[in-house]
Amino acid sequence: MKRNIYDPILLLILGIALLLPADSMSQGLGKKKDIDEKVRTFLEKRQGAWRDLNVPASDGEILYDLIVKNRYKKALEIGTSTGHSTIYIAWALSKTGGKVITIEIDKDRYRQALVNFNEAGVSDYIDARLADAHVLVKELQGPFDFVFCDADKEWYKNYFIAVYPKLEAGGCYTAHNVSTRSWGMGEGTREFYAYIRSLPYMKTTIDESGGGISISYKH
Repeated sequence: MKRNIYDPILLLILGIALLLPADSMSQGLGKKKDIDEKVRTFLEKRQGAWRDLNVPASDGEILYDLIVKNRYKKALEIGTSTGHSTIYIAWALSKTGGKVITIEIDKDRYRQALVNFNEAGVSDYIDARLADAHVLVKELQGPFDFVFCDADKEWYKNYFIAVYPKLEAGGCYTAHNVSTRSWGMGEGTREFYAYIRSLPYMKTTIDESGGGISISYKH
């Protein structure tokens, strides 16, 4: 019987095809593992050293869990500071394949945030903007499926009104320093909380385990 000279070539091609997905998968898992280790190392090193009105670690963990649980990919953060919350958001987005646009108006805080993002290994998942959020939030196209607001409290309601049309159904809008204890909030935060609770198409709860985060889902 005459041997088909193409058989070895076909077998070689088949072998390569079978190996590639597994190899790609292992590379992807390796990259995610590297990110996890790098972020954890960075956060442990900086533990207790965050200033400039950054969120506590417990609130960062809440944001992380919300994104991973709901598989959000298109995030917006209003108020970067030096990037503590942004790192948790970006870390979560490294699991879902997403990215966050984060806005900071102060040049020094913005520059320090960029350094922190790089050291934490999450820069690829962050689009950091040095800008006035009062202006930029209105200009952003969206859509977004996750938003975290931690900027000037007297503008909270205005930020939400600007973002709402760009928030996808099922999306989540979160805001920091919101509490059921009205005496613990400023006038702007109270106004925002009362407004968002009055909306029939937003379901709002509050997690007060840390600095207080309102969590609102769009129906």
